[in-house]
Amino acid sequence: MDYIEKLLEKLKELARKLIGSLLGPEAEAEPELIPIPVNERSRRR
Repeated sequence: MDYIEKLLEKLKELARKLIGSLLGPEAEAEPELIPIPVNERSRRR
């Protein structure tokens, strides 16, 4: 019985990986944008 439970657990894990690869990665929080300094003086001329 223990063998069947381990087998089912492995099958569930493989199914999760397969679905994840087909549908793409799970939704993650978007990383914060890094501010890029802009030289405003050169644009005003």
